[in-house]
Amino acid sequence: MPDLSRYPLLSAIREPRDLKTLDRQSLHKVCAEIRLAILDNVSKTGGHFASNLGTVELTVALYATYDIPPDKVCWDTGHQAYPHKLLTGRLAEFDTLRQHGGISGFLRMAESEHDHWGAGHACTAVSAALGYAMARDLRKSGERIVAISGDAAMAGGMAWEAVNNAAQLNTDITVVLNDNKMSIAENVGALTHHFARLRSRRWFQNIEQRAKSVVEKLPKPVARAAAGLKHGVTHYFAPEDVGAIYEELGFQYYGPVDGHNLDMMLDLFANAKQLKGPVLLHCITVKGKGYEVAEQDARKWHGVVPFDPEKCEMPKSGGPISYTQQFGDTLLELAKKDPAIVAITAAMPDGTGLTKFAKELPERYVDVGICEQHAVTFAAGLAAGGAKPACAIYSTFLQRGFDQVIHDVAIQNLPVRFFLDRAGLVGADGATHHGAFDLSYLSMIPNMVIMAPRDTTELAEMIRFAMKHNAGPIAVRYPRGSADTSLPESRTRIRFGRAEVLRTGTQITLVGIGSTVAACCKAAALLEQQAIEATVINARFAKPLDVQTILSAAKETSKLITVEENVASGGFGEAVVRAIRESNAPGIEVLTLSLPDAFVEHGTQSELLADVGITPESIADLARKMVRAGQAFVD
Repeated sequence: MPDLSRYPLLSAIREPRDLKTLDRQSLHKVCAEIRLAILDNVSKTGGHFASNLGTVELTVALYATYDIPPDKVCWDTGHQAYPHKLLTGRLAEFDTLRQHGGISGFLRMAESEHDHWGAGHACTAVSAALGYAMARDLRKSGERIVAISGDAAMAGGMAWEAVNNAAQLNTDITVVLNDNKMSIAENVGALTHHFARLRSRRWFQNIEQRAKSVVEKLPKPVARAAAGLKHGVTHYFAPEDVGAIYEELGFQYYGPVDGHNLDMMLDLFANAKQLKGPVLLHCITVKGKGYEVAEQDARKWHGVVPFDPEKCEMPKSGGPISYTQQFGDTLLELAKKDPAIVAITAAMPDGTGLTKFAKELPERYVDVGICEQHAVTFAAGLAAGGAKPACAIYSTFLQRGFDQVIHDVAIQNLPVRFFLDRAGLVGADGATHHGAFDLSYLSMIPNMVIMAPRDTTELAEMIRFAMKHNAGPIAVRYPRGSADTSLPESRTRIRFGRAEVLRTGTQITLVGIGSTVAACCKAAALLEQQAIEATVINARFAKPLDVQTILSAAKETSKLITVEENVASGGFGEAVVRAIRESNAPGIEVLTLSLPDAFVEHGTQSELLADVGITPESIADLARKMVRAGQAFVD
């Protein structure tokens, strides 16, 4: 438990209403204590750091002003919502953030009654808040509904769909635009560049001198109470300005405001509560506010591993090359030789390993922003035009472009190359980020080819294979982190739809795909110590499946276990079972080991794999029981 004596005011706050008992001087102290609590704890647990330091005053002002409950706040993704957690009774367990069995790094409706919306993917807050608002109207209750979204998320297509719908419904809803210049990487796109141009204007930088204009433009009952708005706010009406865009869509627009001016924010929110219809408050914040190195390099300090808060240093990474780095290095190597290769990411250049590609080949690197659907169809257009798109998107984020994968890529059989990082269990980010479904949702699509490497060396070979594959769409899925270095070094070249036999035995066959191949090899070694001989197959392809190799081994051993980091339904194991059944081969016993039919919580990858039973020991135990049971039956 954190040392609560370090946070005398914050430790007494159990819910947002408790803030209403404090005067403004005390609220300033609460802000300081929230920053201290974030620094104290995130430096030990890791997590989203700079973004949360940037929303402290905004959160305190909002929660001290609104009546929560019954008023409701929908946060976008949760990257910016640690202050919310600390103001809703979770200070005492904040040291368990993102830890196995601890509180989530994101918001979860099941975790707290104050988590009105849970999300790990961006662009959802306005849609969710609008749904809450209509439900309120149907009940004829009067609570206020607020959505808080970052500038990068507000540039996403889903957010604009919600903004358009909000104007149509014309219900009471307040959208707070937390404009901090970036999401995880630097923002891209015309709208976010327009935000940047506004910040750079001389008259915007002298924002306090223009504040009076906002007060004068507020409705008269609000203006009379708006004395606190004289510092740190202005309002634009020129046709080219952001405010005009939202106003044309039916919103009342106020801002930009200094999101760190607590007194002004308190007054602004008090006044916004009185406004009817859709309202947008544009707040300028600084990621990393109050921690100098994070302010200077918010990109580096957005998501952190445990670090030294005194030295302001994160540990340097070392050890084997990661899958992410291998992907980035290999694609760049190929692109330097092939001018048709184009790299695409959806706001994740660092996370997908494309930072070096962007620097060295900027003319063939495209970051589309938080717009996965567009990324997929854009890649399809590139392929149709003769380019070779490499679309690098996390497994869990490609779910957002599922229709586009079917409609725009697969039906037209276009050679789009998908590279799915973070396949399988990713660790501390939890259920919203586990790549638990890609084998299932891609396997069902006609024309799709799916590969998974056993290690980073094989990943490089699969990338080369995929970039040469012009017969239709192909996906390569690979996990977070580095590969197990204990795998045998003997290799065979990659051939379309063919598996690789790593060792042979006579009593049981273990078939792994991707990240689970190493566990199968280790399980075979454990079985060997118990005088059980196992065949181990590296499937390589989930589709098309190498039925011949797998069936041949299964006939030899009569027992087979498949292992995958994917849910069972529609997964690799089901495909193997179906193939064996359709072969009509008699007497083959098959067991499939996969992720459970449940959303796996957060923790380290090793902890989670142990929870779901995908470890060398659990595989060996299942295999031993199958073999012993068969021997007992024969006896």
